[in-house]
Amino acid sequence: MINLFQSLKRSLAYAVIWMLFMILDCVLSVNERHKHCAPTFSCGDKRDLYYPFWTPDREECGHPDFKVNCSDGFAELTISSVKLRILEMNSKSRIIRLARMDYINDLCPHKPENATLNNQVLPFSKDTEFLTFYYRCHVDPKVISGHIRQIDCDDDDTDRPSFSVSSHLYYRRREIINKLRESCTSIVNVPVSRTALRTEERNQSAEAITKALEKGFEVSFNRECSRCRRSNGACGYNETLGGFVCYCINEHHHKHTCENNGLSKPAKIGIGFVCGFLGATVLTACLVCFYIRRRKKLAAQITNKGLSDTPYSRSNHALMPSISNLANRSVYNGVQVFSYEELEEATDNFSRELGDGGFSTVYYGILKDGRAVAVKRFFEKSLKRVEQFKNEIDILKSLKHPNLVILYGCTTRHSRELLLVYEYISNGTLADNLHGAQAQSRPIGWPGRLNIAIQTASALSFLHASGIIHRDVKSTNILLDSNYQVKVADFGLSRLFPPDRSHISTAPQGTPGYVDPEYYQCYRLNEKSDVYSFGVVLSELISSKKAVDVARNREDINLANMAISKIGNDSVHELVDLSLGFERDPSVNRMMVSVAELAFRCLQAEREARPAMDEVVKVLRGIQKEGERDGPEVVEVDDAALLKHCVPPLLSSTVTEKETSRTTTSSSSRTRRSSF
Repeated sequence: MINLFQSLKRSLAYAVIWMLFMILDCVLSVNERHKHCAPTFSCGDKRDLYYPFWTPDREECGHPDFKVNCSDGFAELTISSVKLRILEMNSKSRIIRLARMDYINDLCPHKPENATLNNQVLPFSKDTEFLTFYYRCHVDPKVISGHIRQIDCDDDDTDRPSFSVSSHLYYRRREIINKLRESCTSIVNVPVSRTALRTEERNQSAEAITKALEKGFEVSFNRECSRCRRSNGACGYNETLGGFVCYCINEHHHKHTCENNGLSKPAKIGIGFVCGFLGATVLTACLVCFYIRRRKKLAAQITNKGLSDTPYSRSNHALMPSISNLANRSVYNGVQVFSYEELEEATDNFSRELGDGGFSTVYYGILKDGRAVAVKRFFEKSLKRVEQFKNEIDILKSLKHPNLVILYGCTTRHSRELLLVYEYISNGTLADNLHGAQAQSRPIGWPGRLNIAIQTASALSFLHASGIIHRDVKSTNILLDSNYQVKVADFGLSRLFPPDRSHISTAPQGTPGYVDPEYYQCYRLNEKSDVYSFGVVLSELISSKKAVDVARNREDINLANMAISKIGNDSVHELVDLSLGFERDPSVNRMMVSVAELAFRCLQAEREARPAMDEVVKVLRGIQKEGERDGPEVVEVDDAALLKHCVPPLLSSTVTEKETSRTTTSSSSRTRRSSF
C-alpha cells in the first residue's frame, strides 16, 4: 500500500507539471493568433475585410463557410456552387453587401440553383427580402397578376413561361403562387435589397429587376465578432470545437484587453480539460485503493436511505409515505404494488426483452390477470435511478389523460430491483412508424399523421397546464396503440415547475436534435422547451425524415435546421414526404403547408416567438377541420398479424433512455441556416 501511494504521488506531480506546460502553451498560442487575426486584410478591390471572411494564410481567422478568392481582382466566395461577390464591408455603417454573380445582367442563368448562406454567422438585415424566380411553368400567363412579372428567357421553351415574385406578395397572391409552385420545373430564391427593389420595380420591367439585383443584398455583422472586437479581441474559428472563438491577450500592468479575464474560449476549455483529466486520475487511483470497502459501504447506504432520501422527495412530500409504506400494501393511491417474484414470472424470468436503454431494459410480460405489460427494469439501485423511478410514479399516478401511457404499478424499495409496470403498447413508436422497420410495411397516411400530432399536442398541453415539463419530447417517446392512438411516455427526465416561476435552472439533458437551443445556451428550462421539441416532431410527421441523420448534406443533418431553411424560404415541397399526396391532392397540400408553418413557429430560436402548447392544439384542430370535407383516411390494422409473433414489436420510448442520458454540449454551436 505504501508503494502504491508513493507511485500515486509521483504520477500526481508529473500531471501537475504537464498541466502547467499545457496552460502556458495554450496562452502563447492564443497570443500568436491574436496578433495574426486582429488586423484587417485586403482581397481584390476590397480593403478592411475580417471575420467571417478569410484567405488560405488566415484560415484560423474566419468561418470555414466564408473563404474568399482574390485572384480575379474581386473579393468573391463560393457557396453551393454559386459565386457571391463582396460589394461592401463598412464597419462604420455596419453594412456588408453581397451579390449573386449568376444573376448580374442575367435573370435566366444557364443552371439556376438555390444556395445556402449560414444565417447564424451573417444574418440577413431587415432590408433584405427574397425574389423568387419560377422557371419553365405549365401555366397560362393570362391568369397571373400584374405584380407577378413574366420574364423572357431566350433559351427557354416559348410555351413554358417564367416569372419572378417578390416575397412580400406571397400571402396576398397565395393561390396564384401555389399554382406556380405546382407547375414550374425550377424555383430559385434570390436575396435582394428591399429598398432597391421598391425603387426599381415601379418600372415593371426586367431591366429594373436586374438593376436591383446588381445592388446586392445586405447582411448584418456577426454579433459575436462585434463584441469581441469591441473588447480588443481578435475574431476566429476553432475547427476542433466547431465554433467561434475570441483570441485575447494581456497587456502590461495586468490590464486585460479582452473580456473574460484575458483567456479565450479554447484556452479555457484546454485548461478545463487538463484539470478534469488530472482530477479523473486522482479519483481513479483512490477508487483502486478503496474499491472493495467503499462498495460494501455504498450498498448499505442505498439500502438504508431507500427512496425517501432522494433530492426529488424534498419537493413532493405526498409521495414519501406511500413509498415507505408500500411493503405493507397491495395498492396505494391507485398504484398497485408488485413483488419481484410475480414480475419475474410474468416476464418469463426477464427473457422477453423489448428494448434496451441507458438506464434500464424493458421486458414484455403477461400478468396473472391476463394483462399484457411492459416491465421497466433499472440497471442499478443508485440514488439517481431512484429519483427517476419516483419521478415517473409521482407524475403518472396523479395524472390521467387518454394520450398518456398508463402506469399499472411498481415494486417497493425493499425489492431486489426497482421495477415499473406499464400498459403494453402494441404498435411501437412513432419513430418506428415514420422511418423505422414499420414505415415500409404499414405507412401512416396524412390524416393519421395529423391526428397523431393533435393527440400529442393535447397531451403536452395537459402536462403544461398541470405544471409539468416533459423535457424529452421525441418520436421515440410517442407510442401508438393498435388503433394508432397516441400514448406519450417516458417521464424520467420530467420536471415539476412552481406556478410562480417561469423557468427552472438545470443542466441540459435531452436527446440530440430535439433540445431547445436556448436551453443549452442559458440552462433555463420552461414549457417552451417542449414546444421546440414538438416542432421537430411536426417536421418528422410532414417529412418522414429522422431528427438527426448524418447521411444528409451537412446543412441538413439536423432536421430542425433543415425545416427552418426550407419553410422560411417557401420550399416546403423540398421538405415534405411527397408520397402523402402533397402534389396530387390540393387539400393535403394546404394542410401540410399549414402544419409546416406551425412547425416553423415552434422551432424559433427565441422562446417568446414560439406559441404556447394550447395554441398549437387549436391551430392543429383548425387545420384538421378545414380538411375534413375530403373525408378522413381510415387506417386498417391487421390484428392477426400482431398475434403471429410471440414477442410483440418494440415498446419504444420507455426504453430509449440511452439517448436521453446524453447531454450534447455541441448543440450550442449549431447554426441556423436560410436558403436562397
